[in-house]
Amino acid sequence: MVEAEKKMQEMQLIEQSLQNILLQKQAFQMELSETSAASNELQNSGDEVFKIIGQLMIKTDKKKIKEELESKEKLLDLRLKSLDKQESSLSDRLEKLRDEIISDTK
Repeated sequence: MVEAEKKMQEMQLIEQSLQNILLQKQAFQMELSETSAASNELQNSGDEVFKIIGQLMIKTDKKKIKEELESKEKLLDLRLKSLDKQESSLSDRLEKLRDEIISDTK
C-alpha cells in the first residue's frame, strides 16, 4: 500500500506540473497573438512608426521594429514547442502511473 501512496503523490505532483505548463502555454499563446497582431498592424502602417517604452512614445525605424517582432515570434514559438514537449512527456508519465495504480489495485 505504501507503493500505491507514493504513486498517488507522484501523480498529484505531475498534475500540478501539467497545470503550470498549461498556464504558461496560455500566457505565451496570448503574447504570440498580440505580437502577430502588432506585426500585421506594422505592415498596414505608413513609414512613420512609434514604439512605446515606459510612458514614452518614441519614433522608431519600421525595419527595426519588424525584425524585433519577428524575433519575438520565433522565441515565443520555440517556448511553446518546448512546453508542448514537456506537456506530452508529463501526460505520458501520468497515464503510465494511472495504469500502474489500476493494475495494483486489482
